[in-house]
Amino acid sequence: MLLPELRSQVLWANQEIARRGLAVHTFGNASGIDRAGLDGSGAEPIVAIKPSGVAYATMTPADLVLCNLNGIIIEGTLNPSSDLETHLLLYREFPQIGGVVHTHSEFATAWAQARKPIPCLGTTHADYFHGPIPITDSLTRAEVESAYVQNTGLVISRLFQEQSLDPMAVPGVLVAGHAPFAWGKTAAAAVEHADLLEYIARLAYRTVTLGAPSEGLATHVSEHHYQRKHGPKATYGQNLETKD
Repeated sequence: MLLPELRSQVLWANQEIARRGLAVHTFGNASGIDRAGLDGSGAEPIVAIKPSGVAYATMTPADLVLCNLNGIIIEGTLNPSSDLETHLLLYREFPQIGGVVHTHSEFATAWAQARKPIPCLGTTHADYFHGPIPITDSLTRAEVESAYVQNTGLVISRLFQEQSLDPMAVPGVLVAGHAPFAWGKTAAAAVEHADLLEYIARLAYRTVTLGAPSEGLATHVSEHHYQRKHGPKATYGQNLETKD
């Protein structure tokens, strides 16, 4: 069995989105990428992804499907996730990422169905997303009929290009009328971001229901919170290089 460590990481990520209540039934999927590839040269990165329609609880590492960035199956006997082409396009367009998670989590999906970005209303949001969680354009009829899954990735990529967004600073997005995608440096990080996205979506819904200020959180506050966690002079967490 090829790439057992990657398979193990991606299996955990898939089962974790179910454990965290981010997916019901067999909705949702997680993938991870080994950018070094089988020969370690980086010439042909390999993606491991959930098989389509397989229950999370019974999934095994061997069930995962391995393919290259062109979607050619390298190893696996099951059909890959129906969202494979979206994952592959994100890996091609965002070379910094190492894992992708797609869920239909309740509150994030509600914002996607409302076709509204999630505004930054508080410091919880600002700690993890640099600005609003954006919403894509709706896919056109031609985009749906020609290559729906691939074009789902393209509307995400186009949004980030048009708005000059850094996918590492904004590690998630809402696809209009559909649901969220999130990503990170690893499959585990992608799960964390998907979970945080859902929590932020739930907080934002409740805040708006209570009557959120139209201007949202003041920029100087949101910027301070983001930078103290992710900026060049971040103070959050432990400096593991510091010695007694």
